[in-house]
Amino acid sequence: MAADTTCLGLLRRRQCVVPTWRGWLVLIASCALLAVVLARTAYPFLAVIDSKPGGVLVVEGWASDRVLETAVTEFRRNHYDKLYATGGPVELGGPLSVYKTYAELAAATLLKLGLNTNDVQAVPAAEVRRDRTYNSAIFLKKWLREHNLAAARVNLITVGPHARRSRLMFEKALGEGAVVGVIAIPSEEYDPGHWWRSSAGVRTVIGEAMAYGYARFIFHPPKE
Repeated sequence: MAADTTCLGLLRRRQCVVPTWRGWLVLIASCALLAVVLARTAYPFLAVIDSKPGGVLVVEGWASDRVLETAVTEFRRNHYDKLYATGGPVELGGPLSVYKTYAELAAATLLKLGLNTNDVQAVPAAEVRRDRTYNSAIFLKKWLREHNLAAARVNLITVGPHARRSRLMFEKALGEGAVVGVIAIPSEEYDPGHWWRSSAGVRTVIGEAMAYGYARFIFHPPKE
């Protein structure tokens, strides 16, 4: 027994099983296969498209003009009650901009794209350091309540892999009675089918995967 201990009896020798060269090959091949599967399925999982036409249409105001053009097309095609643009303070050039929030900037762009003031409503959100999507959804909920409107059916337009997390945050903010659909518009910064080939794709998809995990398993809405 004494031969199995060392360092004044503080440590004990144990047998350790390690892979053979065949075992290492199987392990490496399994990891490579798993990496390929995750690479192929991550983007489709995050950039979910589950449109639920009817009710109101919501577009996240920080999205590109191309996404806003898609929102106009969707609004006209399915005859929504109204198109809401959400978003907090403009982060770049805000002091020099006529529009202080992404919501106001997006609403102005939507009007330039042919909608009228009866169709479009900007819903600016206050500045926060975290959970900005949830915060935007909360401000939309408050705006609807103040105008005696219900968020019973919402269709959300956003960008690529941000879609699944955005829908989750809107569901948490609007409550159990709300039906939230989502339309993910592919980003122009990278090829969605080969996102791992560009730094923008890797940064966005991996970042959104981690953010979705936080939103799903860690984030809990504060009590109103």
